[in-house]
Amino acid sequence: MAGTPQDTIEELADNFALFDEWEDKYAYIVDLGRRMDALPDAEKSPETKVTGCMSQVWIKPEVTDDAPARLRFRGDSDAHIVKGLIAILLQIYSDRTAEEILSVDPKAMMTRLELENHISPNRRNGLVSMVETIRGYASRLKAKQEA
Repeated sequence: MAGTPQDTIEELADNFALFDEWEDKYAYIVDLGRRMDALPDAEKSPETKVTGCMSQVWIKPEVTDDAPARLRFRGDSDAHIVKGLIAILLQIYSDRTAEEILSVDPKAMMTRLELENHISPNRRNGLVSMVETIRGYASRLKAKQEA
C-alpha cells in the first residue's frame, strides 16, 4: 500500500465521487466487501468480535516483524454493507504503523467519505466501534513499543 492513510482516504473519496447517487455508492461499498476474503470461522472469536455493532463483526489484527512493526487487519461481517465498511477501514488502516493509525482523525475521515450523513445511525455507531477497535490495537502496540 503506497502513501499515507490520508492518501487512501482521498483515493476512496475520489472513487465515491464517480457515483452521482448514494445508491450507487452503497453498491460500490457492498462490492468492496464482496471482494474481501472471508475470515475463517476459527478466527471469529470473542477476542476478535467488535462490540457495539448491531451486525456480527470481527476484526483480526496481526503484527508484522517490520521495524517499525505494522498492524495488518482482516475482518468479516454477516451484513454485506458492514463488510464493505470493513473493507474501507482495512484499506485505510491495514499495513500501517501504530503512529500512522493513530494519526487518522476518525471524524474527519467519516466526513471526507460522506459516511456520517449517508449510513444509518446504527451503522454509524458500528463504524465508530470498528474504528475504536482498530485504534485500540494501535494504542496497545504503541505502548508495547515504548515500554
